[in-house]
Amino acid sequence: MNKPLKQHLIDPEICIRCYTCEMTCPVEAITHDDNNVVVDAEKCDFCMDCIPVCPTGSIDEWRVVETPYSLDEQFGWQELPAQAEIGSSSGVEALDDAMEALLAEAHKGAGGKSKAPATATKPTVNLYNLGKPATAKVTGNFRLTSGESGSDVRHIILDFGAQPMPVLEGQSIGIIPPGTDAEGKPHLPRLYSVSSPRDGERPNFNNLSLTVKREVQGLCSNYVCDLKIGDEVKVTGPFGATFLMPEDSAARMLMICTGTGSAPFRAFTMRRQRAQAGGSGDMIMFFGARTPDSLPYFGPLNKVPERLLKKHLVFSRIPGVDKEYVQDRMMVEQEAVANLLADPQTHIYICGLRGMEQGVELAFKNIAESTGLAWEATRDAMRDEGRYHVETY
Repeated sequence: MNKPLKQHLIDPEICIRCYTCEMTCPVEAITHDDNNVVVDAEKCDFCMDCIPVCPTGSIDEWRVVETPYSLDEQFGWQELPAQAEIGSSSGVEALDDAMEALLAEAHKGAGGKSKAPATATKPTVNLYNLGKPATAKVTGNFRLTSGESGSDVRHIILDFGAQPMPVLEGQSIGIIPPGTDAEGKPHLPRLYSVSSPRDGERPNFNNLSLTVKREVQGLCSNYVCDLKIGDEVKVTGPFGATFLMPEDSAARMLMICTGTGSAPFRAFTMRRQRAQAGGSGDMIMFFGARTPDSLPYFGPLNKVPERLLKKHLVFSRIPGVDKEYVQDRMMVEQEAVANLLADPQTHIYICGLRGMEQGVELAFKNIAESTGLAWEATRDAMRDEGRYHVETY
C-alpha cells in the first residue's frame, strides 16, 4: 500500500491568476495552462516560498492522498475536490504534524485563507481564459491625476458588446498585452481590479472600468494607459471569489487603501449608492496618497455624501506638513475603529501595496488591545466568518 502523502494544491475558484506564486517558486513546481495555475507534486519540496506572496490565500490548500493528483487532473478542475478517506490514520497524523510546523512558519506575514461574506452574491469565475479570451472595446481613457503629481493614473472604460461579462464588485479581470516575451511566449495577463459596480460603469450597459497606474517599466500598464478610443483588448476573467461585498444593507464596511487599491472600493461605494437600500450600515474609508493631486478620484470622492461614506483622505508628501499615513489616521480615529472591531456587522477590506500591511496591522493591534480585544484572535475569527479581507501586491 502506498504511504499517504500531503499534496500542495491551489484552489481554482479563489485563485485570481496573478501568477505571482509561479514566478516565486524556486524549484519551478508551479505551472499553468490556459485554465488553471497548479502545483506539480513531483517537483514541490514544500519550501513554502509561495504562501506569503499569494494575495487571496488560494495557494494555501492541501490534501492527504494515496496517489497525487496529476497536472492534467488539476488543469481540468473548476473547484477543489473534497478530502478523500485515507486508510492509514497513523501515517496521516505523522504527516499532518510535520506539515503544521512548516505551515505555522509560512503563515507569518501571509494574509491567510480568505472567505467570502456569508451574504455575498455567488461570483462567476474564469469565464474567459488564456485560450479563449474576451475582446473588449475601449470607450473611455481619462487621466485621474495631474501632470505635476508625477503619477499617471487612468480611468479606463471597456465595453464587451454582446459578450457576457458578469463581474461583481471586488473581482478582477486580466488584460493580455500584445506581443511575446524574450522567450517568444505570449505575455501573461496583468490583473486589474474592477472599479465599477456590477451593473456597469454606465448603468445597465455591458461595460466596466479599471483604475490603472502607469509604471515606468510596466509592459501592460503602459499598454493600457496608451489605449485609444475604439482600440480592442484581450481580456481574461473575471477572477476572485472572496474579496466581495456583503449583500446586507446593515453591514458596516471599513475600507483601507492606497493608490489604485481604491478601485474595488469605488465599486463598493457606487453599488451602495445606486442600491439606495436605506439600511443602517455605514462605510468608512482610509485612503492614502502622496498628495491630493496624486489621489485617484479625489474630486468625485469629495462629492460622495458623508451619510454614505465617511472619508479619511491621508497625505504623506504635502510641503510643510508632517507626513501622515493611513495607520496614523486610524490611530487618530481609534474610537471609531474600535467601535467597528467590536461590531459583528463589520467587514474589513485592505487593498493596495504590500508595504502598507505591517503598519495597518500594528494599528489594528494597538486599537484592539486598548479595548481588551486580542487582535490576532479577533482578526482570525473575522476571517473565518468572511469579514476580514486582504488583497495586497
